[in-house]
Amino acid sequence: MNAAYVFIKPHAVNAKVQALVKEMLGANGITVLSEGSLSSEEIDEKLLIDQHYYAIASKATILKPHELNVPTEKFQKHFGLTWTDALANGNVVNAMDACERFGVDSDALDKAWGAAKDAGRLVKFGGGFYCGLVEMEGKEPLYVFNGFFMSMRSKYTAPGGSIYYYSVEWDKASASWSDFRNNILGPTDPATAPATSVRGAILGDWKSLGLASEPNVGDNGVHASASPFE
Repeated sequence: MNAAYVFIKPHAVNAKVQALVKEMLGANGITVLSEGSLSSEEIDEKLLIDQHYYAIASKATILKPHELNVPTEKFQKHFGLTWTDALANGNVVNAMDACERFGVDSDALDKAWGAAKDAGRLVKFGGGFYCGLVEMEGKEPLYVFNGFFMSMRSKYTAPGGSIYYYSVEWDKASASWSDFRNNILGPTDPATAPATSVRGAILGDWKSLGLASEPNVGDNGVHASASPFE
């Protein structure tokens, strides 16, 4: 048997979508073993979304800068300052601490991060590992790691929100992982998803399902495990 974790994203959590997803999983031979809701408060408190996106979040919310394996030569080449001196100056922070130091919310940090990117004050150290010299009016500039993550995180931690999950399994002979991801769940971009897939069905009927806006790559209705390991 194959097993996976499927959840409806916060933007799409309502009774109609829950019923649709469960019905479509069953119609494709997917057995729901358990289901339930996780509040945004619990997701925030237990850092659940941070653990889910660990490769990105470890630099943004979980680890402090001195705990990261920063390519020191690349940092100095881009910013004209040694990594040692930057740490000693105390103006190197992860994204979560940047919000606190600047006194701003995730959207404001995301906007400032975008400005840093446009100005060439951003460097990529590896997959999901970025640092930017972020400026905020009236504040001392900070070297921030993965400043984009807080806006992404806030979709799951905004007060009053939730996800709705399904723990599922299916016979390997009935559907491969490729079938599950591409044909049953549907591609990440719902615009390219088959109408018979979960993401395609949510896109095709989003208004009558009661969604506030048309699904897109980020808000595509549902998420699911990408592999047996995940």
